[in-house]
This record gives sequence, C-alpha cells and structure tokens, in this order.
Amino acid sequence: MSSFGIFDIAGSALAAQSVRLNAVASNLANAGSVTGDPNTVFKPKEPVFEAIAVSDGQSLPGVRVREIADNTAAPLKRYEPGHPLADPEGYIYAPPVDAVEQMVNMISAARSYQANVEVMTTARDLTLRTIGAMSR
Repeated sequence: MSSFGIFDIAGSALAAQSVRLNAVASNLANAGSVTGDPNTVFKPKEPVFEAIAVSDGQSLPGVRVREIADNTAAPLKRYEPGHPLADPEGYIYAPPVDAVEQMVNMISAARSYQANVEVMTTARDLTLRTIGAMSR
C-alpha cells in the first residue's frame, strides 16, 4: 500500500459520514409530518456501514455504506379527531423520530467527519514535509 492510501481510507469515511448526516437531516425534516394511514407514514432512515475488506492486495481498506435501512419502529399514533388527515377513528400517525437521538447522531457524525478531515490534513502536511526534506 502506498503512503497515499490514507487519503482513500479517510475519504471513504468522509463519504460515509456525509451519508449519515444526510439521513439525520432527512429524519429531522420529516419528524413533524403526519398522515391518516399508518402504512404511508415516513420511515426514518438509518445508514448501515461496513468495512471494506482487503484480500486481493489491490484495493484499499475503508468503510462504505452497505445500505440505507428504514427504521421498523411502529408509527406514533395520536388521537386528534379534528385534524383534516385523521382516519375515520380520529387518529393521525407520525414517524417515530426522536429529535434528541437524531441530534446526538448528528453531533457524532459531524465529529467523525471532522476527525477524518484532520487525518487528511495531517497526512497532507506530513507528505509535504517529506517531499521538502527529500529535496534538500
């Protein structure tokens, strides 16, 4: 593996955390949506990461998003008979989005993203120093 592989590894982590941040943004944006049918309620998205295995000697390790899974929790059922979207029994359904949990997830993803930016910055600085030392 060349010394430039660190950029590919950190880059794959940046891409994965970007997907995670987008999923959190989507979940928070749809947290207040309601419907009269529990089957059509928004399902929060959760990215599932996996490590990239290296067995051929040609590819580099890293991380990728294997899938973006739907949260399988039951929708929140609220009795609001005056709501225009209420079903015949007076219930509306909201997505099971916990805003506090989503904010914690967002902070964690942002910190992971920033850590990988720091890895790339440090690797760049070390590479430039090495090149500078070799040219003397």
